[in-house]
Amino acid sequence: MLTTEEIRFSVAPMMDWTDRHCRYFHRLLTRRARLYTEMLTAGAVIQGDRARLMEFDRFEQPVAMQLGGAEPEALARAARVVEQFGYAEVNLNVGCPSDRVQNGAFGACLMREPALVGDCVKAMKDAVAIPVTVKCRIGVDDQEPEQALFALAEASVAAGVDALFVHARKAWLQGLSPKENRDVPPLDYALVHRLKRALPETPVAINGGLTRFAEMRAQLQYVDGVMIGRAAYQDPALLLDVDAEFFGAPAPLEDAFAAVDAFIPYVEAQLAKGEKLSAMTRHVLGLFPGMPGARAFRRRLALDAVRPGAGIETLRGAVDEVRQAMTRHAEFLAAAQ
Repeated sequence: MLTTEEIRFSVAPMMDWTDRHCRYFHRLLTRRARLYTEMLTAGAVIQGDRARLMEFDRFEQPVAMQLGGAEPEALARAARVVEQFGYAEVNLNVGCPSDRVQNGAFGACLMREPALVGDCVKAMKDAVAIPVTVKCRIGVDDQEPEQALFALAEASVAAGVDALFVHARKAWLQGLSPKENRDVPPLDYALVHRLKRALPETPVAINGGLTRFAEMRAQLQYVDGVMIGRAAYQDPALLLDVDAEFFGAPAPLEDAFAAVDAFIPYVEAQLAKGEKLSAMTRHVLGLFPGMPGARAFRRRLALDAVRPGAGIETLRGAVDEVRQAMTRHAEFLAAAQ
């Protein structure tokens, strides 16, 4: 079973976003948050290029692998591989509404099959010693949310699940895109709070719509943890305050400039291995929100980091846009006084 501290704050698994470069950067910003990979299907883990898909830097720990699938035996095999690679947890995706997962009858489709989810969790629990968790919605389409969520949770708990991460919205499998499914269905935090009251021994974390620390701390009166997605990715500087706000620990870095400085050795090492600069800098585009020069920073990286042969000086130059703009802004304010 995961502890309350282990799930107090986590960064959600996000397709095309939380790759290994993103997670390394996020770990620089917070040493205590739990990090999650993008979803990998059980088939990709079993049959794919594991080194390319699954290797990660041990600095990222604690980091969990999210799996997609609906076949207990395949998920058990994949979970063994996840454990062998050294991940701290394996998480079953029961929340993604994309066409890809619908075609494979997994992800959010599994909200309709709680017994099968229980079988999947049990198969993985029997296969590995690391924690097995579930990330789900509160229902799909015309399901009654309380009935759907409680049935899913009860089957998972009976199978030995180590924690539940609940995105407090329904998923509409027909009529809404994956992007719309992140915003359009209304949030029902109170339902997740009722679930936690019904399952006092099971760690429960809440996900969806949380963007400010005050909102997140308020949720911790009712559940064990918060899982943050786009807010953390689009404004990564938010993560600089997580250790102090949620764990009573000092921030690992002073500010966003220090974050870039800390990231540069990693970027240089990856460039030396043949990685493209843009594969890493795309994860820092939101680092200076509202600051003078932030637009120039984003524009320079968007245009120059994708150029063939782009190197570390491109990143340094983009950061200098912010430094110089801040200096000009300070001089303007001083002259206006």
